[in-house]
Amino acid sequence: MSEAKNPKYIFVVGGVMSGVGKGVTTASLGTIFKAKGLDVTALKADPYVNVDAGTMNPT
Repeated sequence: MSEAKNPKYIFVVGGVMSGVGKGVTTASLGTIFKAKGLDVTALKADPYVNVDAGTMNPT
C-alpha cells in the first residue's frame, strides 16, 4: 500500500432524513474519482451517541 501524499476529504451530509440520496451521491463520487485513477475510501460516521436516529423528528 502506498502512503497518501495529499489526502483530500469530501463530506456528504444530509441530516437525519433518509432517502435524500446521500449514499448514491457518495457512491457516484467515489466511482468518478476511481475512474480518474485516484484512491478512494468511503467512511460512514454515525454521530448519534446513545440516540436512536429513527426516533428523531427531522422537522
